[in-house]
Amino acid sequence: MTAPGGLVSAVGLGLVGPGAPSPVEAGRRSPVELRKLAVRAARELADAPALEIARWAGDTFGDRFCVTSSMADAVVAHLVSRVVPGVEVVFLDTGLHFPETLRVRDEVARTLPVTVRSIRPRLTVGQQDGEYGPRLFNRSPDECCRLRKVEPLERALASYDAWATGLRRDESPTRANTPVVGYDERRRKVKVNPIAAWTQAEVDAYVARHRVPVNELFRQGYGSIGCWPCTRRTKAGEDPRAGRWAMFEKTECGLHV
Repeated sequence: MTAPGGLVSAVGLGLVGPGAPSPVEAGRRSPVELRKLAVRAARELADAPALEIARWAGDTFGDRFCVTSSMADAVVAHLVSRVVPGVEVVFLDTGLHFPETLRVRDEVARTLPVTVRSIRPRLTVGQQDGEYGPRLFNRSPDECCRLRKVEPLERALASYDAWATGLRRDESPTRANTPVVGYDERRRKVKVNPIAAWTQAEVDAYVARHRVPVNELFRQGYGSIGCWPCTRRTKAGEDPRAGRWAMFEKTECGLHV
């Protein structure tokens, strides 16, 4: 894949003065260009099939496009690999994952035409315990997520202009308005959500048709899977994400807010 774009500087965009971003390196689009691309794509691809959305992202961003996956399943990694073979799949290895999750990661790396990148936090769990006190996830889950997920994602995405996620509108009320393509103002990158409009039934059908790797924990009553200290089984009728941070007023780890 060949990355498109040319050299664009902050001066050329009129973005100068204190706090202005540094010049954009060769081969990269500026934040202004990326925002415009995202707005246009959100409109033109709003009703497009997921495969077409993934193809657009690969064609538009080349090597500066990746997939992020929690390895609850490999649906998006599989989907994108069909039109962007060799795409890099970023997995945040928090050190607190269920063994079942790591098995999905390893199966994806072994069986799909992708390159899996496991990104670890700067601190091991033991080092974090020493610096912040043991079981930070019980006392300050937002801080734990920041250290073990949000900051590692920032580092992982540094070399990309766009990334694909598995966000779906039917997962929770907080995700009901997820666009198929958006612009992340904080990270200044294009965020592609090719299966945003899919239902759980459509996900299940895709998994069955293509024999996509799926986390075994779903068969054990988990509706959404994250780190083991902050994930419980869901009860009948509960929102799929009700088992995440169940003892706190928290619904997102911070990656998608």
